[in-house]
Amino acid sequence: MSAKPKISYFLSHPIQYFSPLLAEMAKEFDLHVYYFSDASIKGGMDKGFGREIKWDVPLLNGYNYTFLKNYSKSDSLSNKTFDAVNFGVIKKIVQDKSDVLIINGWSYFSNILVIITGRMLGKSVWLRSENPLRSELKKSKKNLFLKKFFLKNIVFKLVSKFLYIGEESKDFFEYYGVPAKKLIYTPYAVNNSFFQTNYEAYNNKRESILTELNLPVNHKVILYSAKYIPVKRPLDLIMAFEKLNVPDISLVMVGEGELRNEMEYYIKKNNLKNVYLTGFVNQSLISKYYSIANVFVMCSEFEPWGLSINEAINFNIPLVVSDIVGSVPNLVFTGQNGYVFEMGNIVDLSNCILKILNGSIESEKQTKLNSRILEIHDNKEIVKNLSLGILKAK
Repeated sequence: MSAKPKISYFLSHPIQYFSPLLAEMAKEFDLHVYYFSDASIKGGMDKGFGREIKWDVPLLNGYNYTFLKNYSKSDSLSNKTFDAVNFGVIKKIVQDKSDVLIINGWSYFSNILVIITGRMLGKSVWLRSENPLRSELKKSKKNLFLKKFFLKNIVFKLVSKFLYIGEESKDFFEYYGVPAKKLIYTPYAVNNSFFQTNYEAYNNKRESILTELNLPVNHKVILYSAKYIPVKRPLDLIMAFEKLNVPDISLVMVGEGELRNEMEYYIKKNNLKNVYLTGFVNQSLISKYYSIANVFVMCSEFEPWGLSINEAINFNIPLVVSDIVGSVPNLVFTGQNGYVFEMGNIVDLSNCILKILNGSIESEKQTKLNSRILEIHDNKEIVKNLSLGILKAK
């Protein structure tokens, strides 16, 4: 029996969305994960949520890992270059016998250290990134020129393979000169088996779950699940809900953040009924909210992917998503499993929600489409494509 391919994966910190993928990778590969920070394990202040957060799902099960000493003076990770300064990556890569080094993005100083050290030692460095081209092209010409010089002529020259997560991510890499032969499809996914199990468990229990969550049992539910921060545009959804003027509808906004006071003020000022701001909901409970939703809405002005859409698809919820969200080409199919609206257009957002509430999505076709989407956007599919990439590289 041949030995498993050896992979070292360098990540900023344990992430609830990535841990199931790492456990799946560990079944196929000799995997070791190196973390730049343990902030999500210790728990602490999350700037986006505006409160202390500690995830209640296991983040370190099923794979081998090491936390590297972070010499940064920053107490959090917020994509600033010097939030992660881990000189220990050099020693680990020197000692490492891996066939492949994988990094997520290039934001941190430690990411650049991995790329440079790995290439100097003749190792194969693979880069996974979520950047959508549509958002990229909204930047200034000067910014794009400088970034193209930095990425195309320096960073990307040192990378062996590029792991794209969807069509917008692929377009991004191609825009910066990455040839097709260096691209590997590793679609963004959530823990489908976990959510599918919960979907089955909560199916046909809607009324009791609504009662448990203190929501009206005879209402349809519009669900939002994101931080209450400007980039997520939660007030757009509240204003769109106001325009609906439809009886027996609840707007449930799962999340927390700096805009809470502004949202509460708008709700009170305009005497809006049946708008519920839940506060932060941890992973062990989020499935209950998906199970009672009739529409799922994401109205962000910047969203590289939007993994909560993957979660909603597991519960077969019709989607309403802004046209700027990176996963739209892969996950949202107009009139089949949802609608795409013009970001910031409150009337368009309201009309799309109303179409779904009026039954415009055919349930059987939506179910078949969502099943196909989940087959592609699955951790097993990622592992399969990584395996093929390693075989081709030999």
